[in-house]
Amino acid sequence: MSETSRTLFAGHAWLPDGWRRNVLLQWDEAGTLTAVIPDAHANAGIARAAGPLLPGMPNLHSHAFQRAMAGLTEYRANATDTFWSWRDLMYRFAARITPEGLAAIARWLYIEMLKAGYTSVCEFHYIHHAPDGSRYAHGAEMAQRVVDAASASGIGITMLPVLYQYSGFNDAAPRDDQRRFIDTPDGLLRNLDDLRRARPEHGARRYGVAPHSLRAVSPASLHALLDGLDALLPDAPVHIHIAEQTAEVDACIDTQGARPVQWLLDQFDVNARWCLVHATHIEARETVALATSGAVAGLCPTTEANLGDGLFPAQAYLDAQGRFGVGSDSHIAVDWRAELRLLEYGQRLVRRQRNVLAAADATHVADRLFAAALAGGARATGRATGALAAGMRADWLVLDAAHPAVAELPCDAWLSGAVFCEHGDSPVRDVYAGGDKVVEDRRHRDEEPAYAQYRAALAELLK
Repeated sequence: MSETSRTLFAGHAWLPDGWRRNVLLQWDEAGTLTAVIPDAHANAGIARAAGPLLPGMPNLHSHAFQRAMAGLTEYRANATDTFWSWRDLMYRFAARITPEGLAAIARWLYIEMLKAGYTSVCEFHYIHHAPDGSRYAHGAEMAQRVVDAASASGIGITMLPVLYQYSGFNDAAPRDDQRRFIDTPDGLLRNLDDLRRARPEHGARRYGVAPHSLRAVSPASLHALLDGLDALLPDAPVHIHIAEQTAEVDACIDTQGARPVQWLLDQFDVNARWCLVHATHIEARETVALATSGAVAGLCPTTEANLGDGLFPAQAYLDAQGRFGVGSDSHIAVDWRAELRLLEYGQRLVRRQRNVLAAADATHVADRLFAAALAGGARATGRATGALAAGMRADWLVLDAAHPAVAELPCDAWLSGAVFCEHGDSPVRDVYAGGDKVVEDRRHRDEEPAYAQYRAALAELLK
């Protein structure tokens, strides 16, 4: 690829200091931006972007296999249908996934993410073993399928193998339908080491770990996991589900003597490498403590609404300078715009106010939430992404300036239109990941065969 072919001129681009005009972007063979120059001149022969550029959004929480469940749980399973009854259905679904099926599902999901403008994904991966709980000959078989699916689609990935040992606090024995998830710290780290040797880290790939939740790991096993990770991959990302459900909070108080977020902050060095996924049910003291820690709150509003989880105290958290990112989680929706929209709308419904999450220095809600989700999501990936700047990954999306949500609007309203207006199809036209145009005019380069394979995998699952 010539140097000219690794150069793009954009009439408008969202840089760290906001919208800038006439921006020239250059990147190297590894997919890293080498120069981002505003107020530049477009020389002959340089490609021009088809619309305004935005940095690609990181998706900080994904369970890829759950994409195939979307639409299958929207009925009342019992008189008090909750997250816990949904989880039982999810376990039965997870028991049927094959390595080949997971590969097809993940590849299609990642194409959907790219088309939506997600250019990175943190995969919280916990289906490790065969349906009977036995290990595959290659211990990281399922994880490697997902990593390969990311490579095939073009999306950047942070693979987070999940440690899952118990069915509840106080080392409760795992349930039979959890047998595909169960591992030890040593076993998980051994598979992670094998995986990273077979599929080494590079600009589009990073590894970390995910203790599933405080109810699924013991304090001793969490210490062992983190110690082993530091020996293997110092400073690697650590993600954990926490405080998603009130029953989980109550059980943690009963057994550990503290609420989950407060207990974790008190017992471990929770810092910028951590992502606390959901953290929905936190009190005022926890809210400030989490914000002060430097960790990222991983918010998944469409999934949290779908599961009836509750509402994160976003205004208080942002007022405390807390960091957050967004994820599509169960993939009932795959669209960062929907996550940001619902994050704000939830606050409006509770407070009966508008533009709740605006700030004195960021009066446009969409702009504030977009910038915050970029920065927090990038931190959660542990990768150099989330901004159009030299040294960062060459990940961006191109808006369709003629789309009904943004057409004729001034540039300072483009993000507001993209996030809050639901008119027509997506305003995301093109997507670049690592400098490679993976989506052009709303179509991914491998869309047809990947969708056919996804449908075949889904048909097999639903037999």
